Amino acid sequence: MTRSNPIIMIPARMASTRLPGKPLADIHGAPMIVHVWRRAREAGLGPVVVAAAEPEIVAAVEAAGGRAVLTRPDHPSGSDRIHEALGLADPDRRHDVVVNMQGDLPTFDPALLAAVLAPLEDPAVDIGTLATEITEPSERTNPNVTKAVAAFPERGQSGKPPIARALYFSRATVPSGDGPLYHHIGIYAYRRAALERFVALPPGRLEQREKLEQLRALEAGMRIDLALVDTLPLGVDTPADLEKARALLAPRAARPRPSGTRS
Repeated sequence: MTRSNPIIMIPARMASTRLPGKPLADIHGAPMIVHVWRRAREAGLGPVVVAAAEPEIVAAVEAAGGRAVLTRPDHPSGSDRIHEALGLADPDRRHDVVVNMQGDLPTFDPALLAAVLAPLEDPAVDIGTLATEITEPSERTNPNVTKAVAAFPERGQSGKPPIARALYFSRATVPSGDGPLYHHIGIYAYRRAALERFVALPPGRLEQREKLEQLRALEAGMRIDLALVDTLPLGVDTPADLEKARALLAPRAARPRPSGTRS
């Protein structure tokens, strides 16, 4: 199989209802979007471009030495924003895989980007994404936690994440019965042709009902496969989340010592 040539796109906009101006929220002297850009670069998988809705985001990324492109501010989703940005950043179509990396995950493990590309090793897969097993009981019934329905194989000895076809995504507690539930992590790897097809589709009926855009792809017969990972990245949606991210990214000397630790 021909090796893919990925590009990582990070959509970002200022109009967050719960945390206005979120991309530029300061975390130890750098805007949050710059922390995300740095983590994505650490993955070493390909160029990283921020798809910005506003000029101030572009300015912040460029001031840090990164690349950003200005897109229309009225895109309905991050997928639409990265599609426009892809045409601006790669008009010669050198990149055949596009990773949609959320701009509000400043503490994420760069290894997740390698994991999201793993499903695309199967040429029948259109879109790769991630899931992790739910361990917090309250998340099983929380409608703000999107559940991925898939039948994962047992973990092997290869070191690669288990991969399974996505059968459905829901805010409900599914499937029923005994067994694990899986938290969907909204990082996607699209084949370029799949992204172009996806953004051209009208919103699906299930998508509108569940408010989950990935259902549009499933309704249209596109194949989404999930890689099972052990890490759930912290999504920054509220001021409390921002404080958690600041604590996690604090310089080591400034972090509070665990109780009982000796100097």
